[in-house]
Amino acid sequence: MSDVLFEEIPSLLLRTVPESADCLGEKYGMPAEEAVLTEDAALDLHSVLAECFTASVLMPQLESDTPDTELLARCWEFVERLTAHSLESVRGAAYFEVLEPLLNADGLVEAAWPYMNERTQARALMMLDFYGVYLPGINRSPGCRSPRST
Repeated sequence: MSDVLFEEIPSLLLRTVPESADCLGEKYGMPAEEAVLTEDAALDLHSVLAECFTASVLMPQLESDTPDTELLARCWEFVERLTAHSLESVRGAAYFEVLEPLLNADGLVEAAWPYMNERTQARALMMLDFYGVYLPGINRSPGCRSPRST
């Protein structure tokens, strides 16, 4: 998997997850197709991911009783590209703006887990362990009691 150029990540988001278009357009006050080509969109990578991907597309799908599984698969393909990127700043944006918010919401890691790709799952496991969050079936054997449930 080759790196996408840093400044092309917003365009990659729009191509991979066109459901982010409304938020991107609103954020920059122009059509999403133009917004992702601006320097601001690339420089605002953290807020673009937090607002136009995680909050507006990913989390609502993970919280849904009837999630769009094809959309979730595309979302996690996008995240996998970011977590595999050669730039630490891109990987960090994915960790802090996509994965970390899932740790703060009950049931979202479990809902996301089947859709995550290998590299993203490995990073999520590291983050769960670092924060001392133990989830049955993910980083804790099913018979063990999770400290989160006490």
